Amino acid sequence: MHPTLPLLVHTEFPALRRGVIETLQVNLGYRCNQSCLHCHVNAGPNRTEEMSADTVDLVVQTLAANSSLRTLDLTGGAPELNPHFRRLVVAARARGVKVIDRCNLTILEEPGQDGLAEFLAAHQVEVVASLPCYLEDNVNKQRGQGVFDASIRGLQRLNALGYGQPGSGLVLNLVFNPQGPSLPPPQVALQADYQRHLGEHFGVVFNQLFTLANMPIQRFGSTLVSKGQFNSYMQLLKSAHSDANVPGVMCRSQLSVDWQGYLYDCDFNQQLGLPLAHEGQARQHLSELVCSELEDGPIRVADHCFGCTAGQGSSCGGALN
Repeated sequence: MHPTLPLLVHTEFPALRRGVIETLQVNLGYRCNQSCLHCHVNAGPNRTEEMSADTVDLVVQTLAANSSLRTLDLTGGAPELNPHFRRLVVAARARGVKVIDRCNLTILEEPGQDGLAEFLAAHQVEVVASLPCYLEDNVNKQRGQGVFDASIRGLQRLNALGYGQPGSGLVLNLVFNPQGPSLPPPQVALQADYQRHLGEHFGVVFNQLFTLANMPIQRFGSTLVSKGQFNSYMQLLKSAHSDANVPGVMCRSQLSVDWQGYLYDCDFNQQLGLPLAHEGQARQHLSELVCSELEDGPIRVADHCFGCTAGQGSSCGGALN
């Protein structure tokens, strides 16, 4: 795999400082039942990195000790493959913390995941489900044969439990990524297309569509380098930069935690090996975290940050404008 950090580290991206930290995004491990081209984590079935029971306990302790943390955002890989996933959800919800599960939908049919959909509904976990297109050929091309059908079955199963249904309180959001080195189309218009097609053909409903730009790192970035498209994609991101998106970037109110418990300004910095630096420390562990001490602190930036501010903007919660 081609390293991309050397191509990104010298940057003119605007300096950023952190606000109040409201979200802890925790990577429970890189193992996944899928292996997608756009994956910035380089996840797959053969990855073995996994958050330990002790570190999961530390996540729970951190939520209890930092009152500003109101959201726990669980990601991977497939976060549900971590054996401590369910008890972490239960512990966080018992403290009144909102929990987000970044779910690839096909995990609902994996062996050992019996009752997963019902568990998520019972604990009112918000599901953010990746579905890179509403057309079968495009999804299977990006994610593998049969993934689209399994994803639709997963959505229908979640709908049957109340997810995406008006008044249920069970939130189901979908995520779109472009197929290649291009910016996402306008989120509002694409959401309408998703809702119309999935509703008419499969009876599927959902709350919102989040459009995310592909980051020029890990598997996707390496593919760009191999195809000679890296520089042109970076130029596209830079030329589409909007200063209006800068105040809303997710790293200002969110911290990323890797499977070993180390802290990063965002999930993308995590994958580039750019840890959060604080008070002269080269990196900081979750065991040392006091959220209030990090407020107004500097955020590490590099050229990949233009992926969050290009066009309509991009974050884990979709477009910024």
